[in-house]
Amino acid sequence: MKSECCDTCEELKTDPERVSKVRNCMIKDDEANMLSELFRVLGDQTRIKIIFALSCCEMCVCDIAEAVNMTQSAVSHQLRLMRSMKLVKYRKEGKSVYYSLDDDHILQLFNQGMEHVKHG
Repeated sequence: MKSECCDTCEELKTDPERVSKVRNCMIKDDEANMLSELFRVLGDQTRIKIIFALSCCEMCVCDIAEAVNMTQSAVSHQLRLMRSMKLVKYRKEGKSVYYSLDDDHILQLFNQGMEHVKHG
């Protein structure tokens, strides 16, 4: 028995009302680009591990490196990229640099992704 794919319509017919409704509230190109960049940055296993670590508590670079089993240099590189995307923030205390998630939105996004992964 041949399975039929349902990725396309069998009949080319659009619903002008639905199309118009979506077009009127369509995401702007610059917003779509920024969101795409955010997901690109999040689409890396190493950065996901760093976000997970920081979802538990604020950590210095040394501790993050130890927790994710990487060099400080490699972690620092990832943190720089994540900071530029406003995923993490830092504060200096003496000779140490402590990182945390930039805001609650990042934690919510991470938790929603984890929920989705565990649901499947």
